[in-house]
Amino acid sequence: MFSSLLYSALLFLSICSDESNAFSRHGQQLDGRRTFSSSSSSSFVRPSPAFAVSDSSSPDVVFIDGSVNDNDDDNDEDDNDRSAAQNLLKQKSSRWARLDPKIKAKIIKKGQERAISNKTKREPIQDKKRRLLKFVKEKQQEKKRASRVPRLLSFDERTPLSALIPGMEMNGLIISLTNFGAYIDVGTEVDGLLHVSQIDHSVFIEHPRQILTPGEEVTVRVRSLNVDKKKLHLTMLPAEVLKAEEDDKNDKTERIQLDEIMVDDELWGEVRRVTDYGAYVEVGAAVDGWLHFMDHPLWERGAHPSEFMKLGERVRVWVSDIDAERQRIKLTSNRPAHLPGPRRELF
Repeated sequence: MFSSLLYSALLFLSICSDESNAFSRHGQQLDGRRTFSSSSSSSFVRPSPAFAVSDSSSPDVVFIDGSVNDNDDDNDEDDNDRSAAQNLLKQKSSRWARLDPKIKAKIIKKGQERAISNKTKREPIQDKKRRLLKFVKEKQQEKKRASRVPRLLSFDERTPLSALIPGMEMNGLIISLTNFGAYIDVGTEVDGLLHVSQIDHSVFIEHPRQILTPGEEVTVRVRSLNVDKKKLHLTMLPAEVLKAEEDDKNDKTERIQLDEIMVDDELWGEVRRVTDYGAYVEVGAAVDGWLHFMDHPLWERGAHPSEFMKLGERVRVWVSDIDAERQRIKLTSNRPAHLPGPRRELF
């Protein structure tokens, strides 16, 4: 039994030694691609091709380089991705080329606006304030330039102010409007001022733009002038109204002074001017009295004062308040309730 086992072991060792010698001889014939060293451990040099086959009669040994296959797979994937991206880019470019030019312009404009809005969102607060202030100033300058009216004459061709006389009728061009009146070019060295109270006597004018427009030609008369101060005042009121105003100014000394008028005094007066809020009544005092439309007995809700107050109409009023410092008299057409009623005499 023991002898048979020993014989089998020796036979196996001899076979293994023969095979190892054959494998070493075969390795030396592989064109230097794989070498074996007897002095040190064997080192393997990977051949460049994927497959290497021996031409000898010994058993063929095939070496497979797995890294080459992996790189080839990666390269194939990269090529596929690159080709897909190129195809997508071609599709997008062809789609953009087929778009209508108007649609292209609209898309580009919208993108630019979005970029600007995103930039302004990230803008510092100080820069934003500075930009908005600059924008407002530019708009104001554009509005001012647009409102300028070209003048008909140069300043060298204008008439001196000393050549004008009060009451002289002239044609003028409205240059600009203000809250208190309008400046009119009448061909003199300075522009004349047409006060808002000198535009129309029959209606109340809150702002000159209700009637006048820059660039409009109007007929005016010289009301007063000052050559030394270079001032010229104009009017559009009729001559009789101006004469009545001058007479009233000359009769101020003969009129009743404010310290002679008492509250609840009964007066008779004449409506001189009707406004949106009431009327000015001439009662023979140093100043005209003010009659509010709600203090008139004919007032109804929603009615305009001109409907129940007429220019030149005589009215009976009572003094409701006096302001000596501001030279004002407040009137009412409703008889105060605390006053005694009129006497009735029996005959």
